[in-house]
Amino acid sequence: MSVTVEKLEKSMAKLKITVSAEELEKAIQNAYQKNKGKIQIPGFRKGKAPRKMIEQMYGKGVFFEDAANELIDNEYPKAVEECGEEVVSSPKIEVEQIEAGKDFIFTAEVALKPPVKLGKYKGVEVPKMDIEVTDEDVDAEIDKQRNTNARTVEVTDRAVANGDIVTLDFEGFVDGVAFEGGKGTDYPLTIGSGAFIPGFEEQLVGFEIGKEGEVNVTFPEEYQAEDLAGKAATFKCTVKAIKAKELPELNDEFASDVSDFDTLAEYKEDVKKKLTERKTNEEKAKREDLVVKAVIEDAEMELPEAMVETQQRQIVNEFAQRLQMQGMNIDQYLQYTGNTVDKMLEQVKPQAIERIQARLVLEAVAKEENITVSDEDFEEELKKMAEQYKMELDKLKSLMGEAELKTMRSDLAVQKAADFLVENVKESAKKAAKKTTAKKTTKKAADEEAETEEKPKRTTRKKKTEEEA
Repeated sequence: MSVTVEKLEKSMAKLKITVSAEELEKAIQNAYQKNKGKIQIPGFRKGKAPRKMIEQMYGKGVFFEDAANELIDNEYPKAVEECGEEVVSSPKIEVEQIEAGKDFIFTAEVALKPPVKLGKYKGVEVPKMDIEVTDEDVDAEIDKQRNTNARTVEVTDRAVANGDIVTLDFEGFVDGVAFEGGKGTDYPLTIGSGAFIPGFEEQLVGFEIGKEGEVNVTFPEEYQAEDLAGKAATFKCTVKAIKAKELPELNDEFASDVSDFDTLAEYKEDVKKKLTERKTNEEKAKREDLVVKAVIEDAEMELPEAMVETQQRQIVNEFAQRLQMQGMNIDQYLQYTGNTVDKMLEQVKPQAIERIQARLVLEAVAKEENITVSDEDFEEELKKMAEQYKMELDKLKSLMGEAELKTMRSDLAVQKAADFLVENVKESAKKAAKKTTAKKTTKKAADEEAETEEKPKRTTRKKKTEEEA
């Protein structure tokens, strides 16, 4: 295999990858072996027809597609490594030549890591955040714990109220005709959860058990089912049961049940201490976000569109993984919300751009300041990961490939660069607080949300997408 690189405009490049005719022949033979059992040729038992007979009947290129896919999957990663370029997007593949007895040639158009020209990054003005914890903050935190420990009780003496969990039968009609997928029996629904299309749940408030009523809604214009998009619908609904949460009484007994303390006063003091620690960490993360954003605004870089598109898809895929962990797939989410994948991709584009910019400027700062990660620091981080995943360190290392270890070391350098920026902020200036809005762009904030992979894997500067998607 050989590769040549043609540099294009706006940090794009075209890799021309040539694979020997011998390797192409092996791939064609592999494709024949994989597919021969599916092909019936008169005079031969299924799966026993010679390759030449199949090629005569179906054409010489009958196995080219599978052979090309095999070679592209195998050779493209090698080509990226061999060319030495920092590829930051998924490739756009085109086959230029595929013919038995000749070299296989294909091209891959990719985005390369764009150059960054840093502006001011030392002494950036960042205000100190307020970390005061009020009694109201403590009460709100304790109320969360009460809700967590609430018991569910059957309700029979009143109508549906917001927050209730109802058991529901429903059937939807458009223009008086029932539509597919619009019927449900014994469906559990929490009123106010937003699980159904807008306006549905609110209208169930006031329904009485066993009495049929109607809910009138309009499907979103961009609803996934095109035959329902934008249409008015009537749902005939019957609430079969109502359940409500009953909160535990706030006293010493409750405190001893949910904590290691015997009294409510001790428990409240502990809650206040933990909230203070949390706010302190949040303040640090916000300061980091502010300084990174300021450095981005004063830097110069031009992002290749392919790089942004790749990041958009990654963010949506991360969101889909989190949905799976919650027992829902992306198709169900799209159906319930009336959203589409294309719309989600467009919604997360600003987040994708922000994520890329943050990573690029921090890498540039690390390079400018000669920030590196020592072997001792790297080993320490691996030990933390091993403890997190409850496995032996050697086992963790065996599960991580060279690329993952390299990415992890790079991530640590990026975080050290972020720490460097925070250490060099100009604390005396406070006006920046009025002009800058903190957002989650830092690696530390991201890592709290990145525990969705099946095997240990470090990811960089990730951010929740539920609100934006």
